[in-house]
Amino acid sequence: MVAVWRLGAPVVAQRAGWEQVADALRGAPERVVLVCDALPDGDEQVAALWRAAAAGEPVDGRLEALVAAHRALAEALGVSLPDGDVAALGQLVAGVGLVGEAGPRAQARLRALGPRIVAEIGAAWLRARGLDVAVAEAASARAVTVIAPPGGGAEADIAAATLAAALGAVRCELWGDRPGLYTADPQKVPGARLLKRLHPVEAQQLAALDPTTVHPRALGALQQAGVPAVVRCWSRPQAEGTRIEAGGGEAQVKAIGGRKGLVLVAMDTVGMWQQVGFLAKAFGVFAALGLSVDAVSTSETEVTATLDPSQPVSAAALEQLVAELSPLCRARVVPGCASVSVVGQGIRGILHQLAPVLELFEEQPVHIVSQAASDTNLTFVVDEGEADRLVARLHALLFAHRGADALLGPTWQEQFAPVVAAPVRSEVPWWVGEREALLAVAAEGTPCYVTHGATVDARADALLGLQHVSRVLYAVKANPHPGIVARLAARGLGFETVSPGEIARVREAAGPDPFVLFTPNFAPRAELEGALEAPGVQVTLDDLHPLRHWPERFAGRDLFVRIDPGKGKGHHAKVRTAGSRSKFGVAPDQLDLLVSLARDAGARLVGLHAHVGSGVLDPGAWQETAQALGAVAERLRDVRVLDLGGGLGVPDRPGRPSLDLGAVDHALGRVRQAHPGWDLWLEPGRFLVAEAGVLLATVTQLKRKGDLLYVGVDAGMHTLLRPALYGAYHPVVNLTRLSSPATTTATVVGPICETGDVLARDRALAAPEEGDVLLIGGGGGRTGRRCRASTTCAAALGTWCSAPCPAPPLPLPLPAARLG
Repeated sequence: MVAVWRLGAPVVAQRAGWEQVADALRGAPERVVLVCDALPDGDEQVAALWRAAAAGEPVDGRLEALVAAHRALAEALGVSLPDGDVAALGQLVAGVGLVGEAGPRAQARLRALGPRIVAEIGAAWLRARGLDVAVAEAASARAVTVIAPPGGGAEADIAAATLAAALGAVRCELWGDRPGLYTADPQKVPGARLLKRLHPVEAQQLAALDPTTVHPRALGALQQAGVPAVVRCWSRPQAEGTRIEAGGGEAQVKAIGGRKGLVLVAMDTVGMWQQVGFLAKAFGVFAALGLSVDAVSTSETEVTATLDPSQPVSAAALEQLVAELSPLCRARVVPGCASVSVVGQGIRGILHQLAPVLELFEEQPVHIVSQAASDTNLTFVVDEGEADRLVARLHALLFAHRGADALLGPTWQEQFAPVVAAPVRSEVPWWVGEREALLAVAAEGTPCYVTHGATVDARADALLGLQHVSRVLYAVKANPHPGIVARLAARGLGFETVSPGEIARVREAAGPDPFVLFTPNFAPRAELEGALEAPGVQVTLDDLHPLRHWPERFAGRDLFVRIDPGKGKGHHAKVRTAGSRSKFGVAPDQLDLLVSLARDAGARLVGLHAHVGSGVLDPGAWQETAQALGAVAERLRDVRVLDLGGGLGVPDRPGRPSLDLGAVDHALGRVRQAHPGWDLWLEPGRFLVAEAGVLLATVTQLKRKGDLLYVGVDAGMHTLLRPALYGAYHPVVNLTRLSSPATTTATVVGPICETGDVLARDRALAAPEEGDVLLIGGGGGRTGRRCRASTTCAAALGTWCSAPCPAPPLPLPLPAARLG
């Protein structure tokens, strides 16, 4: 009997992985064939190497970096680097450089050498451990045979499956860094459950959504040969993984998946009605351009298709597609889409059970609804920004109430939380060191917001250090606490405001002469007039209505105008503030009218403003905004300021990358170099305060319903609205038991009589008890009720207040807040 094991890149790249493999081999009852992946990024490095060689570029540095990575592995295992294979690699690269191209055979030989070197290193180490091992291009009679496939990643998967099918193996084990497939992507839904068993067709559907664990083509080869697959984790070899094999089972939902980066193509014409061959002609255009279609929906007059996101498509190719489809139909392209799929056998037979699923799409624009011919998925194509939220909501709806059974295993958190309990980010959160002080604050009463002044200072200093930004304005809407306003004013920041109340708050808290930008949206005339008369306030117009109907108020005035650059950005559709579906800014097709109205009113347009959205982590976003505003400024002789808005994102959970401010500055430097006459401004809000603030809440009750644990706290959606409003993620820890392992999975809820009053779903916590204090992170820029007090209570509170206060009383008690 033979078993085939695919060793993924995380396994072969480290000594610990090989040690686990050696231990498992000693207990294996069959002869084992190991199929080695390349080192992480090794296949990409080889591809870059031959492209550079074929182009006549220097390759010595690239070649040495690739060899050095393999040398480091050999040294870690205490074996010699296979000099013959290394020499062959150098010779092949040199040959590509001589002929100036790398044909298919040369590419295949080059791609095989990376896994071959890994296989030789691993085999030498296994032999040193007393195992009978051979390295071969095909199976041999040794107890362990190590195979090097012609490439890494998907090729290693497919090679292992093909070999297992050819050998009639008893099983194909897929070793990686996950113990199996899950009910959702565990990196986005930590409460995702391990799937113990899957039919190959179901597994293929999940693999198509996320091929990082197993490749769909590998599963197809195994299914045809009747060879079961088992997904195993190198760091937990004894853990139950996912077994993939044919077999019956009741119709049920197994998983929720999403895939971003889809491009939708809508083809509309009455001419397709009863026209024979229309689809063949239309999709023939796609095929001729090498465009792979992912999903299709048809009606009598329209065909809508999405393009496979695994194959990047250029803007030029899309333009050509539209042009070549024009004789057949009117085609339009909708970028920025995503699919959300409900996966499981017999979906058609359980549609009546999915009514709650359909309700979640009530207020979402759905471009396509598609049901697979294999009856294993129901897919919705939506706007890309909605995908993560919908996947999380659907998962909670369909799996939160289900306990462990023959299908569902433990959650990702239950499997890995004890290992990753320490902070993943290199920067330890400030509240870890302030635990005792925070608990003392909580003892005075919760819920309570606490803001760490030193973190606010650090974020401000980072922004003030940008070389190519002339002015930084704090968007007061993020958190108008007087202590924060005063602190930022002392560091030299100006302020961006959207209401008379915010202007008053800045005046009271920031000292005598702060710079204030007033950027209202649909403000009544009285508010604009009040801002125009206030000293030190620069007014921004958001629309043409004031210039058209109240022109006399702007004679001789220097004005900013908010421009809609045409496309929004941000972590959710509700925070994207540009584009045709957004209420903000002057539309691009109204620029000529803007110029005419300003001239007739006698106003000077000295600044252009744009804000595309919030939570943006793309460093090039503000350069794009600057270029869009610059194109408008070229037509306006008085413009001297381009205000690029805010929206600088912060990572919403540990392990997520932060915004690279250096890259932002570098990109803006290119704008300043091309247009030195314009000043560039930024107006960050949450970036300055989000990570500085936390919400403290006390556990009031615990409730268990089936296997689901609810932890009730004295905060809720009235205290922190973002999770209920658009599914925002906020990290939660049990501050009282911070040093204890987070082994309990719970959903944290508030006291409001709304099903949506959920602060966090399926979170790993140290086992909570009544009276424990939970800390909810990312609370510095928050959404909720506002107090009408100003600086009268600046010693402690302000915006969020439940203490006695000379301001008029509020109808509900509000959470306290402190600035430390």
